Amino acid sequence: MAYRKRKLDKQKEGWKRDGGVSLRRFAFTYLILMGAFFILIGFDPILKIIDVNGLYTQAIVAITARILSALDIASTCQGSVIQLFSISLDVKFGCNGLEAVMIYSVAVISFPASWKKKLTGIAAGFVVIQIVNILRIVGLAYSGIHARNLFEYIHTYIAQGMMIAISLGIFFLYLNYAKSTGKVAS
Repeated sequence: MAYRKRKLDKQKEGWKRDGGVSLRRFAFTYLILMGAFFILIGFDPILKIIDVNGLYTQAIVAITARILSALDIASTCQGSVIQLFSISLDVKFGCNGLEAVMIYSVAVISFPASWKKKLTGIAAGFVVIQIVNILRIVGLAYSGIHARNLFEYIHTYIAQGMMIAISLGIFFLYLNYAKSTGKVAS
């Protein structure tokens, strides 16, 4: 028991000594930044100036509708809704990819690395998450047309879980990148 405690203490010390930060500091920074991002996208006085979530959703919906049309799936879009001949998809916060990008970006910012690596990681993660998210919405549209009875199951259990797994996987890739060559800044 004492050996295990000493080993854990050495691991914690090694993490701090190697330029890392404590898990407590990471969690505190993460929570503060997530709160700030949620205020930015949901606080009424800010929404009156700019609706980041609404603009983001409209862009994702427009891009997705164009891709569906290119795949010969007739679709129109207005606001957050993609209208297909047999189903309407209302893309809300959580489905538009903004939440996944926020969670990923805040984790990247909270992890100790140079700002160059952080910005590179955020940009690369943003692109990958959005490509995957748009493909996910296209897949949901396809399932809504061809497998309507499975749509809710696919949306709730497969598509949402996939976004969480992809975001987490991208963050693990970022951690490997951030810990590679170069100085670590806090």
